[in-house]
Amino acid sequence: MTMKIDEKRMFEIIEQRKPRSVALNGPEGLMPKLQDAADHITEKFGIEAYLIGDTCWGSCDLNTHAAEMLGADILFNVGHTLAMETFGDKVVMIDAFDDISFDAVATKCAKELAGRYKTISLLTDSQHLHQIESVKKIFEDHGYSVIIGRGKGQLRDAQVFGCEFYPAYSVQKQVDAYVFLGQSMFHSAGVAMSTEKPTFMIDPYFEEFTQANEFAQGLQKRAILSIYKALDAERIGIIIGLKEGQFAHVRALELKKEFEKLSKKVQLVALTEITDDRVQVFKGIDAFVQVACPRIATDNHFKKPMLSVPQALAVIKLLKKESIDDFLKVQHWL
Repeated sequence: MTMKIDEKRMFEIIEQRKPRSVALNGPEGLMPKLQDAADHITEKFGIEAYLIGDTCWGSCDLNTHAAEMLGADILFNVGHTLAMETFGDKVVMIDAFDDISFDAVATKCAKELAGRYKTISLLTDSQHLHQIESVKKIFEDHGYSVIIGRGKGQLRDAQVFGCEFYPAYSVQKQVDAYVFLGQSMFHSAGVAMSTEKPTFMIDPYFEEFTQANEFAQGLQKRAILSIYKALDAERIGIIIGLKEGQFAHVRALELKKEFEKLSKKVQLVALTEITDDRVQVFKGIDAFVQVACPRIATDNHFKKPMLSVPQALAVIKLLKKESIDDFLKVQHWL
């Protein structure tokens, strides 16, 4: 495995703050590395290091409640590099870098797309941010003009989340196509949907590049189908996510008010994990809106319509006889 955690930074923080115990969490794929880091912390400092085994999808899903229950003085969130290093007093963001080379696949992509696109923008997730400059040079050496979109809020330059696309969205009028660094159709499809521009994912492991637009169109069609299915719903369940970064309580109440103006009955529901099995428990609800993570609705299968905020706003527009063109073509799906 080529992934590396910045353990040095963890040690520096522990030496500065002298915690009695710490907790570590991060994406599932990083768990073996987190286990090693926990062992190293205990060996070096003689303190307890708890591994939080619940899902951790990003900075919206930090599991601070678990850290508080464990009595951990610091929660190291690993692998979700942000423009901000800390969240509150307890959470410290720790970088995880993947050092696999993009040279071969970037060269292959640059050669095969030559003549089709003149100006491109490079994007990636947190693990490959440090490789943007080297890939930029490869494309420039093959005659491309390369634009790096500026970060905003939590996002650094060239960085996108599954639901936030500021660096992509801000330069869409200047570029012909996007190239995403990394093995993530999840992020690539989000870029393709929010910009509607040709988007390619370059995979350094298999040294292949893939266009994400067809996959993105499939997700978009499913999103549109759910919108039209939800139009006839008499009773709508609005789900408030209980994860701290997904707790959009005010947004839920705003949508409730809008639906009630349009003669819909609304029930408010709170859930930590929003899955089809969990929502099957609620009877008499014809469609759901979840205000937690927009990708839950587009990327997962639900028996009843499950809408994200942009989809819910589209339903409200249709009920008012308004157009919903480009409802996903926004820079942030919240």
